[in-house]
Amino acid sequence: MITTALPVSEGLKVLASPIRLSSPEKVMSPFSSLSRSLVAELSQCIGHRVKLQGFVEAIRDQKRMRFIVLRDPTGKVQLTQSKDNTALTGALDALTPESAVIVIGTVVAAPSVKLGGLEILIESVEICGLADPQLPIAYDSGPDKWMDHRQVSLRYPGQQLVFAVQTTLEAAMRAFWQQNGFCEIHSPKLMGTASESGAEVFAVKYFDTKAFLAQSPQFYKQMAIAGGMERVFEIGPVFRAEPSFTSRHETEFTSIDMEMGWIEDHHELMAFEERWLAHAIGTVVEVHGPQIEALYGVSIAPPSLPFPKVTFSESLAILARLGHVPARHDDLDAEGERLLCEHIAAGTDHEFVFITDYPASGRAFYHMRHEDRPDLTKGFDLLWRGLEITTGAQREHRHNRLVAQAQERGMRLDSLSDYLDFFRFGCPPHGGMGVGLGRILMRLLNAASIREVTLLSRTPKRLRP
Repeated sequence: MITTALPVSEGLKVLASPIRLSSPEKVMSPFSSLSRSLVAELSQCIGHRVKLQGFVEAIRDQKRMRFIVLRDPTGKVQLTQSKDNTALTGALDALTPESAVIVIGTVVAAPSVKLGGLEILIESVEICGLADPQLPIAYDSGPDKWMDHRQVSLRYPGQQLVFAVQTTLEAAMRAFWQQNGFCEIHSPKLMGTASESGAEVFAVKYFDTKAFLAQSPQFYKQMAIAGGMERVFEIGPVFRAEPSFTSRHETEFTSIDMEMGWIEDHHELMAFEERWLAHAIGTVVEVHGPQIEALYGVSIAPPSLPFPKVTFSESLAILARLGHVPARHDDLDAEGERLLCEHIAAGTDHEFVFITDYPASGRAFYHMRHEDRPDLTKGFDLLWRGLEITTGAQREHRHNRLVAQAQERGMRLDSLSDYLDFFRFGCPPHGGMGVGLGRILMRLLNAASIREVTLLSRTPKRLRP
């Protein structure tokens, strides 16, 4: 353990009763003789000595007493120190908010204390990391400042909860995939060709040639299906060189991807996703529901099934009645997505809605077309409270049609040769989707910006820390 290097006279490590042992080799600190207790466990420890580890949230000095609020990942507790102990007083005089400390003391009942009705009478303290007196940010500084000083803002209880929820969410997703026969893959993020349309990619020097950061694991998911894996998923980083500064976009973000072989059509994909999401959200509600409501004021519940489905052409008609015309004829804009969700929620009491059968002109070349309407794809988006969280489709698995659809877009076949080769030797009907992890967290916690639920934000103007 590293302790702050201050003179011994300043008492950074002070024991109420000095230890006297004859052999230096056998000296043992009382800080190592006790196992750690968590704040959430203290109600079961009244009358006992405990060791706590955490950050100092607040310090309040009085003439004869000092009160300290200690915070660990499970909660906060009041520490109380009598200034009659001059050595301990000298040590704690150096203490600053957000310092990392180890404290040993006795748990006593204190009904008048708002933090759990108990307090810790300090016996000894070790200041492991002394914080600068002037903190760089405050709780109300906002996401941009939080990102500048992430080592401090990550300590806020709401931010701690973000990543606890993320962990539970991903574990529940993986459990559902495993129950349904999926294998996890890890695809490369350096690619010889762009993984989507070829636009908005980051090019990087790669020895004596050029590589691209993957926009999606799309091609490799399909390669796995062609390789007979049948059902695969991946959670990993993807990169989009979009000059976008909205609250929902990042240049690097975590994408949740899955692909399923031997499907009938895109409706099978949507049916799977809604069951998968209902399971994952239900698990988050079970584990974190009360904390989310306490810290974020959001009451969440597992969604009911099935989700409403509206074709793209129907969505345009609804928006026209609401007085809104999207900027593009083959895709929805953010305002259109918001209005559609409000309209669907008012009529069905559902927060989710699938938008299906998008025009081919607005979708990737590899999306399968309807046999009787080649201008429409078997593609869909999933919206949650006005935010697109998923894009999916049945893929075109027939080599000759893929070639034709690529040529229709004016794409160079030589640059797609590796991808097209995946389908030359037989490939089953398949499809899948990409889901934004950050966007799901935004909706779970009702966050205004994706940066509030991202460990370290990456935007066109942010590459640090």
